[in-house]
Amino acid sequence: MQVSLAPAIAFEANRSGCCDQNYDGNDAWFIFQAMSFRNLISWNSMIAGFHLCGRGTKSLELFSRMHFEGIGFDRATLVTVLASMCSCYDADFDLLMHCYRLHCLATKTGFALKVEVATALVKAYSMLGGDATDCRKLFLEIRGHRDVVSWTGIITTCAEKDPEEAFLLFCQMRWEGVDPDRYTFSIVIKTCASLATGRHGSSIHAQIIKAGFQDDTVLANALIHAYARCGSISHSEKVFNSIMDRDTVSWNSMFKAYALHGQASEALDLFAKMNVQPDATTFVALLSACSHAGLVDQGTKIFKTMSECYGIAPQCDHYACMVDILGRAGRLIEAEDLINRMPMEPDSVVWSALLGACRKHNEPKLAELAAAKLMNLEPKNSLGYVLMSNIYSSEGSFDDAALIRKQMRGFRVRKNPGLSWIEIGNQVHEFAAGGQFHPQRDAIYAELEVLIGQLKEIGYVPEINLALHDTEEEHKEEQLYYHSEKLALAFALMNAGNPCFGGGIIRIMKNIRICVDCHNFMKLASKYVQKEILVRDANRFHHFRDGLCSCIDYW
Repeated sequence: MQVSLAPAIAFEANRSGCCDQNYDGNDAWFIFQAMSFRNLISWNSMIAGFHLCGRGTKSLELFSRMHFEGIGFDRATLVTVLASMCSCYDADFDLLMHCYRLHCLATKTGFALKVEVATALVKAYSMLGGDATDCRKLFLEIRGHRDVVSWTGIITTCAEKDPEEAFLLFCQMRWEGVDPDRYTFSIVIKTCASLATGRHGSSIHAQIIKAGFQDDTVLANALIHAYARCGSISHSEKVFNSIMDRDTVSWNSMFKAYALHGQASEALDLFAKMNVQPDATTFVALLSACSHAGLVDQGTKIFKTMSECYGIAPQCDHYACMVDILGRAGRLIEAEDLINRMPMEPDSVVWSALLGACRKHNEPKLAELAAAKLMNLEPKNSLGYVLMSNIYSSEGSFDDAALIRKQMRGFRVRKNPGLSWIEIGNQVHEFAAGGQFHPQRDAIYAELEVLIGQLKEIGYVPEINLALHDTEEEHKEEQLYYHSEKLALAFALMNAGNPCFGGGIIRIMKNIRICVDCHNFMKLASKYVQKEILVRDANRFHHFRDGLCSCIDYW
């Protein structure tokens, strides 16, 4: 076979075959093996072919063989191999170490300074768990012109795992005089939704208007989500109302925004006005809104409506929402029955919803089943262990609780530490439980102790049953006093007179669910200090005003 034709035939066989989900690239492989002479194009075509067919491990094996046989490579080879590395889900070797070796090879040959290779390296490092800061440094060392495409690529790569790093890259791009396009803006808006402050979203919104993209529906949809995540539901509504040509995503984004803020009635009222065909995501958002507000009958009706009126078969996400709706309302037998009737295997989200309901309503037997299922599906997820330990402790089964914690240590499962963030004067401050590492720790403790005393006078009673059982009573109270959100609140009150404080609303962001004690504390604090306190936890927003919470104690 002529060497000039074989690579093209092999690549076309791969490209055409990839339209078939079951195609494995074997036809192209047979052509490749039949070639009497293979040049760089031949090897690149076959490596790319395996990558297109989703056989990343075969791409890496072929590159290793190519390198072992002394065949040279070019930037196209490296870009494809790095891309393949990101899809090697079945690899039985250390992919991050493999990426590091490939990086060394690219550096040695000078290809690491090429834009496309550096971008591919950054993406691989990011997806395989590498350090995002190192990725950024690598990209900024590239020689030559970095255009908007390469900038968007690196920002996209960092956005999911390190949104703050992605936003810094966007700022660097603007500083270098590169104008973002609609794709760049869409990624940056998503990063703003993950940050602990809302001012970046407003800044990007202003830049979008200045760039002439104010009528872009895709960007408007992203802005609805970003504003909602940053605590400004009113801004989400303004953006939604300004969209001239709303698509399904526009409506879904607004439904999700209302769900996040516990405004189920607003979500259902808006659904009645929806003038485009809903999809599966629509009903996940609506069911989630009903779950957060305790609207069992409305949620049940929506669950039935999606299949009977819209022909949309419920998937795992929909069942998880229904289990959550029933479970939160204490209808655990119905929730378990629904799981048993699911036409597919329940996933970890379904079992997590049931386990959370068992914790809320103190049902240890059913909780043991849910926890076992969850631990089997996600053995490294701390949720099952933590909730079961709490359930056992709350009913006085301290030996069982200790055994669960011992198993957790034995399996090297680590609980995510509770963290809270608050912005004061354009600077974001992070707090962990105990607050030992904050430079103003002593002043914060003093402020918090005064506040605790004041709140006790108007009815605050620490929920000491939430603390570890093998601790003295006074120490149990101390454990609760220094939760991260309480420290953040004390720090905010210390700075309330600061001109940089930024209005009367105290905004606190959390990475995990707010506990019962902190929830009670925030309600009383909002009444005592006469300020609105806005807390975003892992599930939703809590708006505390005048001693009440928007969730009506249903979360």
